[in-house]
Formats: sequence, C-alpha cells, structure tokens
Amino acid sequence: MSTDSARAIRAGLDHPILDADGHTVEYLPALIPYFQKAGVADDLSRFFARLFDPGSGMWGALSPEERLRRRAVRPSWWAVPARNTRDFATASMPNLMAERMEELGLDFSVVYSSMGLPVFDIPDVKLRRACCRALNQFLAEVFQGTERRLAPVAVIPMTTPEEAISELEYAVQTLGFKAALIASFVRRPIESVAALGGEVPAQASWADSFGLDSPYDYDPFWQRCLDLGISPAAHSGAVGWDGHRSPSNYMFNHLGFFATPAEALCRSLFLGGVTRRFPKLRIALLEGGASWAVRLLHDLVGHYEKRNPVAIRHYDPASFDRGVWNELFERYGAKLAEMASSGPDIQQLAFGSNAEGGGIVDEFAACGLESEDDIPKRFVPNFFFGCEADDPLVHHAFETASIPGGAPLQAIFGSDVGHWDVPDMRGVLHEAFELVEEGRLGRDPFRAFTFENAARFYTDSNPRFFEGTAIESDVAALLAKRS
Repeated sequence: MSTDSARAIRAGLDHPILDADGHTVEYLPALIPYFQKAGVADDLSRFFARLFDPGSGMWGALSPEERLRRRAVRPSWWAVPARNTRDFATASMPNLMAERMEELGLDFSVVYSSMGLPVFDIPDVKLRRACCRALNQFLAEVFQGTERRLAPVAVIPMTTPEEAISELEYAVQTLGFKAALIASFVRRPIESVAALGGEVPAQASWADSFGLDSPYDYDPFWQRCLDLGISPAAHSGAVGWDGHRSPSNYMFNHLGFFATPAEALCRSLFLGGVTRRFPKLRIALLEGGASWAVRLLHDLVGHYEKRNPVAIRHYDPASFDRGVWNELFERYGAKLAEMASSGPDIQQLAFGSNAEGGGIVDEFAACGLESEDDIPKRFVPNFFFGCEADDPLVHHAFETASIPGGAPLQAIFGSDVGHWDVPDMRGVLHEAFELVEEGRLGRDPFRAFTFENAARFYTDSNPRFFEGTAIESDVAALLAKRS
C-alpha cells in the first residue's frame, strides 16, 4: 500500500475527515497502577479473570469439555495488528497517533477505549465502578496534549441511572471529557431464577436497553447528558446473546456482534418514548453499520400501519362473526368436523387473550404518534449510525427514495484503528473512499458520512466541542451554514 495514498485522497477533498470511532489499545503496565490505586487489582491474575470473563472464569483456562458444559463464549483472539508493530504502537501511544493523523488522511479522531467494553459487563458493583473510574483517569491523563487532533471518550457504567450520572458528572466536570461511551444494554438476572439461589447462568438473564420495560427510569441520565453537553455513544457487543454463544468459533460470535445490541437499544429507546421526551438527545450506535437501521425504520412504519390503535381493531376478537363462521363451516368444514375432538372455543383457539382485560392496547403509546409520518421524526434526528471504513453498505443510509420520510439516515465514519479489522491504518480512508470510486456514494453523501454528520452529532449537544481542534474552522463554517 502506498504511504501517500491516504494523503492524496485527503488532498483531493474539500472537507476534513472526522473519524467518529477510533480506538486506543491501553498500555497495561501504565494502566494497572490506576486499578491498583483504586484497590481492585492487588491480585492481578484474579483481577483479570474477573475483568475479562465474569461468571465463568478465563476461557483459555477451561478445557474444551468445560467450555461446552458452561457454554463459555469464545472471546476475540489475535485481536490487534501484531505484525504491523508501528500501528500497534500508534493505538497504544496517543502522542504517536496524533502525530500520524495526516499520514492516515484523518483530520480529527474521537478515540474509544478497548478496555471499556469488558468493564461494562462486570457484575460486581464495586469492581465495575472502580474500574470505570480508574480507566477514565488513565485516559484523561494519557491523552493530555493531543487535544488538537484527538478526543478521548469516557466510559460510563449503566447498571443504574444513579451510577451512570455519578460517573458522567465526574468524567465531564472533573476530568474534562467531552464524549462518553455507554453500554448498549445491561444484563440483568431473571428474578424467578435468581430466587432459586446460586450463580445465575447467562442464559437466565435478560438485556435491559434502558427504555422499554426497564426496571429503572433512565430519563434523569438522558437529561444529564443534555445538561452537560454530551452526545452518548453505545458500543457494546453481543457477548453471550442467543445466537452468539459458540464456545469454539469467534467468527460465529462476532458476525452481527455490534448491530444486534444496537438494534435492541434503538428499538427500546424509540418504543419507550425516549426520543419523544428528549427530541434533542443524540445517540450514536457504533460499528454496526446503517443497513439494519433502514430495515428497522421500515419495520416500525409497517408495524404501526397494521397495529396502531385504530388498525388493531381489525383483529379484535369481538368483531368475529360467528354466524358467518358457522355458515362457512357447515358448507366447507365437514372433514374438519369429523377430525375434531372436544377442545377450546374457536375464539380462544384462534385469538388468544388480551392481557389488558379486553381493552385496546396501544403499544406505540409512549412514542406519541399521530400517524406513521411521525415515526421518522422521532427516529432520524436522534440516532447516528457508526459505519466502519470497509462497510460496503453505507449507501443504504443515503438512498432517500426508499427511506420512510425521505430523509437520509445519519451514518458516521469510524476508522476502528487499533483493532483486527484494520491491518494497516493507512488504508482506512482509501477503503471508505472506494464507495465514491465505485459509484455507490456521491461526493455530497461522502462529505456527510465522513464529516458533517459526526460534526452535528457532537455540536448539537455542545456547540463548542471542536474549539481548539484542527477542524475548528471547518465546523464553524458548517454551523454558520446551517444557521
């Protein structure tokens, strides 16, 4: 790969490249003292066993038979570009990453923790909170001096809204973070199983995505995000989800790894009315692409058309015409009558029961919809969809003729540098620009994808987000144009 290819592509563009999802791979010898200072890492082997695979022990320490018995999920392996040592060093050393940005064809990068993903899943409250606090302290210090090119992201635990608010306030008000990472879900035990005592297996838990059916009210957290000028981004993988539980094959577990929980979070916040109550809230769903979001938006419209409070009456058992049924059954159902035994009444059999005692249930009530036209209005402005550089389906977000409401979805570019899907950091911009070269994305959508959408994501909540950065003037011009 030519070392000048990224520079050449960038030189041919009239806009900056804003990387909304880079990664740092934390240098553990420098990070561990922060965990030790927090009082949670005196015994390092035990600490890492609890950190990386809570509840089942380290996968690598289990026999193949024990992995199958426990359904211990095979984790990632060979997950960083080891052969490309310079790139690995770049992901570990923020000063080097900042220095290489022009070489990579990138103007500014929002950089996420790699260690942040496993700490979300730590079930022990004290350990989880201590790890998040220590990790944020480390990130704030190690990224000092790189503000012109890089913005680190604080890790916010979400098990309760009180926990989330506490760490968010500390990260923003004490450590000075401008961006925050949240989990896409929290795994909670099913109470009836937990009541039996003992360790609750992962299969006996459920995923709380903070909106619909959550046992907690997360509205105070969303409000605090707005108060503090934070647009949270969700970045959880489907570790242990049904369909992602192979003990032997990481690829089986990884396919759809980020899109699956992202869609659940998106559905939960929408159907739970969060986007109605907080129209200015901006949430990014990272690394899962945008194709699933196009389908979900279509599905929401289609489901509402058939099951809104008026249309649902078409299926009301009270409207069943028994006279018509009996007449037709007499003419055409003789063989069925011969085959039948005693059993439930036809209405009980065919229609089931209504948990609300026969009343009409509006399952879209929290969304405050008056027609299907309101669905894109509650969906498109709030959600931003992270697409990696090698995502071949970004154009789906911009095909407005086939998107309900006619507005493009807000796809944002993420390099994902530092992880195994980027063998050479110098190639990420070229991979993204192939969408233009191959005619799948026009220049204007490419500008929106690689700059404007991400700039709006952050400045909608914090107009000063990019002050003092390498793209400050470009963002200012964009904001002036919008006003």
